[in-house]
Amino acid sequence: MEAVPMSSPDLTDAERTAIMNVLHSPVLSIGPYVQQFEQRLAAFVGARYGVAVNSGTSGLHLSIIAAGVTEYDLVVTTPFSFIASANCILYERGIPIFVDVDPVTGNIDPEQVHAAVSDLSRGGMTARRWLPPALHNSRYGRLKAILPVHAFGQPADMAPIVAIARRRNLVVIEDACEALGSEYNNRPAGTLGDLAVFAFYPNKQITTGEGGMVVTNNEEWSALFRSLRNQGRDVFDAWLNHTRLGFNYRLDELSAALGCVQMQRIHELLAKRAQVAAWYHERLANLELVERPTIAAATTRMSWFVYVIRIKPPAARDMVIRYLAAAGVPSRPYFTPIHLQPFYRKRFGFRRGDFPITERLGDTSLALPFSSVMTESQVDMVCERLRESLEQSIRREDMVNVS
Repeated sequence: MEAVPMSSPDLTDAERTAIMNVLHSPVLSIGPYVQQFEQRLAAFVGARYGVAVNSGTSGLHLSIIAAGVTEYDLVVTTPFSFIASANCILYERGIPIFVDVDPVTGNIDPEQVHAAVSDLSRGGMTARRWLPPALHNSRYGRLKAILPVHAFGQPADMAPIVAIARRRNLVVIEDACEALGSEYNNRPAGTLGDLAVFAFYPNKQITTGEGGMVVTNNEEWSALFRSLRNQGRDVFDAWLNHTRLGFNYRLDELSAALGCVQMQRIHELLAKRAQVAAWYHERLANLELVERPTIAAATTRMSWFVYVIRIKPPAARDMVIRYLAAAGVPSRPYFTPIHLQPFYRKRFGFRRGDFPITERLGDTSLALPFSSVMTESQVDMVCERLRESLEQSIRREDMVNVS
């Protein structure tokens, strides 16, 4: 049986040559490839500035700093995401204000964002209902930002979110770590808010191994990010002089060289991922217990990061995962809601029932093997194993109910 990995990077001899070029040079850090990578990605997105960092998480952290978030300040965001989009708020001792998501796309619900922002701006008891349970009687600071996440490569509904932010003078940080190449109403993700963050882990649309980038049109923020990523040194600082508290968030030359070549191939890589998604979409059409991804009308270009389906009852998602694994097919639950992660339960008092739509998606969503190097025969095999696993899951449920 043909083995199918959960994901695979799409690398060619061009990437390998670029890496060797760096290894044959004396510059492994703070060199020309980082600058070239920044320019290529910013140009692709349509932003004035790109600042490369060592991960998407680092980029989100720097964005929170740029937004002026300090202790007890509030940031409205989503609990249906990879945990970094909330952790970055905690790094500056802010408070994540979760609101539930749209049941179709899994992206943050603009109506709930509007309600939360309105209540939090007024203060008083109406504001406290949005605070995490453990903080209902605690002090809190100012509302500073909204952090929508473009889940699975589909942009959030940004127009109403940006409109809300403008009325309240809030910074909009796009977590576009999963959405390089996507478009919302014909505008690229990464240009919809005040700043955005992309990530380049090996399962992303392009990879640098580890890495990320912040993009913005704000020149002051661009300079700030370059200082913060390099231990707080400014361009005018002498050697080992540091203007501000900073971090070691630099991207190395080897990673940047990889990114440069991947950006040269970006249209090819996006097209190959779209083809794999199309194969899945066609083959899963007749599986009644599978809900395929839905593309919103405002998503004028989907950038496929993962292919996530939802398992309908009476099939059980976790049981399907086990049957798939036994058949040699990896799969993953996507996502475990952030508010139900042990750390967030303990610190903030969250419990099941707080965000019912997020929890329902967390219980039913399943990521299938996906990458731009998947073959049509591999997709066929995964879909056949999925069909068998669904049938096994139903039989198991029937046996349990009978007994």
